[in-house]
Amino acid sequence: MTLPGIRVTNLLIALFTLVMMLVAVIYFQEILHLIPCPLCVSQRVFVIGVGVIALIAFVHNPGSSKGQKIYAALTALMALVGSSVSGRQVWLQSLPEDQIPACGPTLDWMFSANFPLQEIIGAMFFGEGSCAEIKWQLLGISIPGWTLVAFIFLISVAVFQFIRAGRQG
Repeated sequence: MTLPGIRVTNLLIALFTLVMMLVAVIYFQEILHLIPCPLCVSQRVFVIGVGVIALIAFVHNPGSSKGQKIYAALTALMALVGSSVSGRQVWLQSLPEDQIPACGPTLDWMFSANFPLQEIIGAMFFGEGSCAEIKWQLLGISIPGWTLVAFIFLISVAVFQFIRAGRQG
C-alpha cells in the first residue's frame, strides 16, 4: 500500500479539521446544545488554523522541498499550540473541585461589554471554572481530551510531512 503524496495528505488534513469543526458546531453545539467555554473556542481557532494552513499548502502545492517543509512546520506549530490549550483544559478538568478557578463572564458578554482585549485573550488561553466542567465523554475521555488526541495526530502527520519533504529535496 502506498501512502498518499504530500499534496493529498495536506488535503486530508484540511478535511479532517473540517470534520472536527462540523462535529463541534453541528453535533455538540446545535444538537446537544453545549456552549463552548473560552478554552473550547481557542481550540477551535487552532483547529481552523491547522486546516487553513493545510488547505493553502494543498492549493499552493509548492514544488520545492523548502516550501513543503515550511507548510509542514507551520501545521505542526499550529497543532502544537492547540494541543497545549487542550492539555490545559484536560488539566483543569482533572483538578479537585476546591482548586478549580472561579468562573468568569462568558466570552460573548466580555466582547459585548468591551472588555480589554488582553483580558479576553487571557480567558481564551488560561480558561476559568466553566472550562473544568465535563459535559460529554466517550470512553471516559472528555471533548478536550479527544481534541488533544486529534492535535497529537495532526502534529505526527505534520512531522511526517516535514521529514518526507526533506527526503525529496
